[in-house]
Amino acid sequence: MARKPETFREKHNIDVRTRHEVIGIDTDARKVQVRDLEAKKEFWEPYDQLMIATGARPIRPPIDGIDAGGILDVNTLGQGIHFKKVMDESAPKKAVVVGGGYIGLEMAEALKMRGLDVSLVEMAAQVMGTLDPDMGEQVSDALMEDGVHLYRKETVKGFDVDNGQVRGVVTDQRTLPADIVVLGLGVGPNSGLAKDAAIPVGVKDGIKVNELQQTETDGVWSAGDCVQTHHIVSRRPFYVALGTVANKQGRVAGINLGGGYATFPGAVGTAITKYMETECSRTGLSEREIDALGWQYAVGKIDAATLPHYYPGSAPITVKVLAEKGSGKLLGAQIVGGKGSAKRIDVAATALHAGFTLDEMLYLDLSYAPPFAGVWDPMVIAARKALKGI
Repeated sequence: MARKPETFREKHNIDVRTRHEVIGIDTDARKVQVRDLEAKKEFWEPYDQLMIATGARPIRPPIDGIDAGGILDVNTLGQGIHFKKVMDESAPKKAVVVGGGYIGLEMAEALKMRGLDVSLVEMAAQVMGTLDPDMGEQVSDALMEDGVHLYRKETVKGFDVDNGQVRGVVTDQRTLPADIVVLGLGVGPNSGLAKDAAIPVGVKDGIKVNELQQTETDGVWSAGDCVQTHHIVSRRPFYVALGTVANKQGRVAGINLGGGYATFPGAVGTAITKYMETECSRTGLSEREIDALGWQYAVGKIDAATLPHYYPGSAPITVKVLAEKGSGKLLGAQIVGGKGSAKRIDVAATALHAGFTLDEMLYLDLSYAPPFAGVWDPMVIAARKALKGI
């Protein structure tokens, strides 16, 4: 817990009311309807300026049996505490993870490290759908090599339930026995309150905001996982639920609400995760996203090593760079590899913010010493290869 309610009250004179749920917004009268969950009463609270930071909600499709015991989300601190309690008290042996995105991968790792027999069901052809299929395939291979039972191109249709407790996951091809099930199907903006108050929403129902984090409704601001975001590369709105983006947007909104002036330029969707020793990261646009825009692009993909071949501790790394044909402008990059691979994506993320072309990337003055990197960084080598297709 980053801040306790007492800290807000005592150090910042902020009236924090936990266990109070806002259930309605009247933007004309500038007031919110609040339910006191402890006292079981409701009241209206007036506002001069309203900040909506309701975050994201986990995707829970209406599948038979999904509310059975042992089927868990890990979207909040409370859910995480409950998950650990279930693990400690029931000592499950078989786990099924539904969804192969960031949460699915990380939960599969945690469950495997606790000694469980882990299966992972993914509807797509590969895990990590934010990567291109050829890069995601390497992550799939890493899961299977570690003993995770991976079922791709399978859709969950229901759950076997006995006395209110999950006993199995039913897909369109098989039934997988399960003592515990983790739902990692992604999240969407928790924007229901805003929609009910006729505050305009956009992509995936994310609340529409400008660069100041103002909504299109007078006196209402919003930031974080409940809003849509401007994509710096595509120059279009998109939805991304990342703590890095949410924190920056919150800072901008806070400065403006406090009488200052700040703007949020947008994001490029930089994200990173790992499964055991296999790291993966991405930034900018994927091939699928570029195709949807109708742009032409060149690809540079290389297999290299994180360190010079003669230095101990080197690990394999695959880097893929995507750039616009003609201009050579960097559009996106992806990395999959061993220890020390994924964090290199920050070079590409910085280049995207700066609007670099591949030519400009070639001469970046990046650090070199054998314990850290080769003379030619793998990201630069991939950019040089992509340049041949421009």
